[in-house]
Amino acid sequence: MKFNGRLGILTAIFIATFMTSVEVTIVTTAMPTIISELHGLELQSWVFAIYLLTTAITTPIYGKLSDTIGRKRIFMFGLFFFLVGSGLCGFAPNMLTLIMFRAVQGIGAGAVMPLTFTIIADLFTFEERASIMALNNTAWAISALAGPLLGGWIVDTLGWHWVFFINVPLGLITILLAAFGYKDLHERKDKVLMDWMGILSLSALLISLLMVFQGLAGAVINWTFEVIFAVIFVMALVIFIRAEKKAADPILNFEMFKTRTFTIQILLATLLSGCLIGFNIYFPIWLQAIYRVPAFVAGLALTPSSVLWMIASFFVGFLMRRFMVRPLFAVLIGILLISYVPLVFARAKFPMFAFYVISGVTGAVMGIILTATTLLAQKLVPKEMVGQASSMVVLGRTLGQAMMTGIFGLAFSLGINMGLKKFPEVTYKLVNEFVSTTTSNAVPDGLHASLEKIVLGAIHHVFWITIVLCALSFVINLFDKKVVSSDKI
Repeated sequence: MKFNGRLGILTAIFIATFMTSVEVTIVTTAMPTIISELHGLELQSWVFAIYLLTTAITTPIYGKLSDTIGRKRIFMFGLFFFLVGSGLCGFAPNMLTLIMFRAVQGIGAGAVMPLTFTIIADLFTFEERASIMALNNTAWAISALAGPLLGGWIVDTLGWHWVFFINVPLGLITILLAAFGYKDLHERKDKVLMDWMGILSLSALLISLLMVFQGLAGAVINWTFEVIFAVIFVMALVIFIRAEKKAADPILNFEMFKTRTFTIQILLATLLSGCLIGFNIYFPIWLQAIYRVPAFVAGLALTPSSVLWMIASFFVGFLMRRFMVRPLFAVLIGILLISYVPLVFARAKFPMFAFYVISGVTGAVMGIILTATTLLAQKLVPKEMVGQASSMVVLGRTLGQAMMTGIFGLAFSLGINMGLKKFPEVTYKLVNEFVSTTTSNAVPDGLHASLEKIVLGAIHHVFWITIVLCALSFVINLFDKKVVSSDKI
């Protein structure tokens, strides 16, 4: 494949993808130190939640703007905001300001992530895109593997501030590469009509939705809080739909969703990303709590997923040319579902190597399907809507992870509470120590068996939900009428 003059922007896309994806793993590694120095344990979840929230809100807005005023401007604007937010995070004197600056980072990330897909769609043919996206997926794999190691080294040698400062030189390089190595081929509209009512109502809709699910993640649920935001969500949804139907140039064009296959791709991206976040969060918890391995070793269980994701994505183009989309997805989702079934029956002696096998299956399946959903979504819309289509895929992935994080947190907490009723001699504090430490002296020896049963029962709740997500994905895929191969769509 000849890159011609596109090597500069491809390098920029690769660095941008690495920079935004490694941010999650590297900040997670540094979080215990950040909490210790900034004294904000009760606010630590918001360091991640606010980043996810502002990313979700801005993603569809940037997608629309990229279709109207061009890709290059929006891409560089997002990079600039991400860079500024990173620098400010490094200087944060307390947890509250860190959360505020993470919001700035998220505003930038909301442009960077979908625009990488959109620019690839502009520069390469449909047949070439699968290979280019596979190459770009190596950035995700490298970040997943290097993030914990890099984060640990930075915290130990330079201090947690450099976890954020490291983005500044990377961001500057990416901006320069985009500025001088990318010629925007997208035609800009002479007049841009801003759909302010659509933007405001969509923002209120997404904020209220994510706040509902964020509230579910806590050990104690404030139902008044949940009801208020649920009502706001419904009202914002009604206003948004009405606003988009009346808008001369809507922020979200509903015409895209008239194609059933497009809608199904967004739903699959949402459901499977939700399944993926459950695997990413609870595999390490399982291994640390039940097998008493260090956090680093527990994190290695995710390595096969990253490696197989990268490898499998290189075969997406071949598979989509040789096989019909609906049956291909059905087989892959079926394999994923079957691989997760043992997790809801596994006991304390479940063989540890099985986690690595399931991790590899997860990575391979997700690498093929989530790459293919992006390609299909881009192909199923007119050229002038490619930016919006790409942003919808990214928004689906973001919402899937954000919503299911709350649902999984609720399921895990309910499972713990049910276990505590069966074993009254165990306290919630003991369960917390059992999950978060690897030393056998952390809890009394006589309670180990009870604690294992409580934690396993809670984890089983989580993976029952992942199985339901897989089953829903399987059924929804069957409703796709497009059974032909991708080259005939």
